[in-house]
Amino acid sequence: MAVLCMLLVLFSAVIVGGFLLLVMAAINFDLSNSDIPPGVTQPVKLRILHIILIITAVVGRILENIGICSRVGFVRYMQGRTGGADPKLLIKDLWFEKVPVRIYQPKVPAASRRRGVMFFHGGGWMFGSFETHEKLCCCIAKESESVVIAVGYRLAPEHKYPAAYEDCLNASIHFMKNAEHYGVDPANVIVCGDSAGGNLAAAVSQTLAGRSDLPRLRAQVLIYPGLQALDFNLPSYQQNQGVPLLHREHAAFYVLQYLNGDAANMEEVLKGSHIPIDIKLKYSKWLSPDNIPEKFKVRGYKPHVLLDCTTEVFEKVKRFCEPSLCPLLAEDSTVQQLPESFILTCEYDVLRDDGLLYKKRLEDNGVQVTWCHLEDGFHGIVNSFNNGWLSFPAGKRGLDNVVNFLKSL
Repeated sequence: MAVLCMLLVLFSAVIVGGFLLLVMAAINFDLSNSDIPPGVTQPVKLRILHIILIITAVVGRILENIGICSRVGFVRYMQGRTGGADPKLLIKDLWFEKVPVRIYQPKVPAASRRRGVMFFHGGGWMFGSFETHEKLCCCIAKESESVVIAVGYRLAPEHKYPAAYEDCLNASIHFMKNAEHYGVDPANVIVCGDSAGGNLAAAVSQTLAGRSDLPRLRAQVLIYPGLQALDFNLPSYQQNQGVPLLHREHAAFYVLQYLNGDAANMEEVLKGSHIPIDIKLKYSKWLSPDNIPEKFKVRGYKPHVLLDCTTEVFEKVKRFCEPSLCPLLAEDSTVQQLPESFILTCEYDVLRDDGLLYKKRLEDNGVQVTWCHLEDGFHGIVNSFNNGWLSFPAGKRGLDNVVNFLKSL
């Protein structure tokens, strides 16, 4: 018995020691590879949140190497532990065609049909689920008194583009045709998403804009959306390349995983040598840094030299030029038909300029835009509005702006 107890103590010591080494390594990696600007409030919290994500990814890699599960699967599992229902809402899981959805309906009776919000979660097209965004969907449904429909679209790299887009589009069409069944006014349906979900919301909105057989969308809500993959050297990508929770390299990695199921051409994408110069010039009127207000360049910006690419590389990424993947590249004739829009951007986010450029495109084409810019915000902050001791006030501010916009419709 004494020997067994000693072995248990030694085993426990090894586990604790290994975990402490892992934590120290994660802290060192964060300090060496991340840069949190002075303008970010509560920077220690952000570092802790980032370190937790690093540890989760490393443990996932270890488990993958010893054959227990995949790294992606482990991260998804751990992220899914953060859900939380709300007793004031009726929540149920359904299928719209072949797409899983989760519906959040206020239990308080409504005097008339409610607005409906199709919600597409973020997570780089690879992560995210009903659970990761449950608190957010609950809050939107309760505070704006809306029916929220979260869409469980297929994830990369198992399901490449256009799987996620098609799922979100098909679920939206199904709901718009059956909105009254859920107590929703068909003329008051909004598409909404954060990060990759914002990309999907913009793409779905563009596709539905030309549909005469469906009610017109009332609005689109884009929360720090990623809207293009042609230029990863815009001012925000340069200024915020090391700011958690989305580094510049990660932004390129995720969109390549969504497109091809791998990140084999990430170096070319980051350098800008993945798109021919003539195509870059074609889209430069919409994607030019000149369209970004000067005040967003004061933290530093070095104009990027145009680089050409090989035919072999372009063949692998040419679908980056499709608006259903990169909505910023849609023609004016499509943009002109888009509904009233809400765009949220964060100062310390690599995707900031995607939102700013799309805001300008919408306004130039006569679309009404409500813009919320979080001066102290970083990517992913809105989903941390109610994260216990790791909550950020700016996230709640951003969410309040989303709710107020919805209530104004």
